[in-house]
Amino acid sequence: MAAFLSTFALALSGTATGAADPRYPDWPCTQAKVPDISLAAVWAGPALDDAETKWRDDAKISALVSKLAARKTPLDEAEKSVKEFLAGFAADKTANAKLLFAGLFDTLNAQRSQVMNGLERVSRKQRDAADRIREETIQLQALQDATPRDDTKVEALSNQLIWETRIFEDRRKVVRFVCEVPTTIDQRLFALGRVIQQEME
Repeated sequence: MAAFLSTFALALSGTATGAADPRYPDWPCTQAKVPDISLAAVWAGPALDDAETKWRDDAKISALVSKLAARKTPLDEAEKSVKEFLAGFAADKTANAKLLFAGLFDTLNAQRSQVMNGLERVSRKQRDAADRIREETIQLQALQDATPRDDTKVEALSNQLIWETRIFEDRRKVVRFVCEVPTTIDQRLFALGRVIQQEME
């Protein structure tokens, strides 16, 4: 039982403390939550104007945006695709560059929001799971101290707690990994925006 409780304490460490930023109580990451990417932070080119809504009307732009925004597309390959695409335009290069960036900005911001919303959903599940494990640990202690002791119930609840703690720990590891994704998206958008602006010059 002592071994289990030490595992339990380790698993729940960090769940009792409040969120780093009280504005976002469900945010589980050590990285500060920035709900949206600021356009000014990633784009120093000309005003996007109607490109912000019109990029979806261009099938080639939309298809390229999907490819560039996909995390499975290596960044160097994405940058090369941007250069090759914009090299095919002369007089209207700026217009197409603006459409391309507007599409990337929209798409990557939406991806980022999905990831962040998912992290907060998991954080709420983790908090509920922590509460449940605490309650069941108290129940287990009561069963162990009971006279006469029902070893079948003790074993069943012990096994259940070990399983729930393992799931809790696995989720916590996944959260730690996924917490890096919004930053990766930020970096991708900044890098591709820089390439697009360079190709416009």
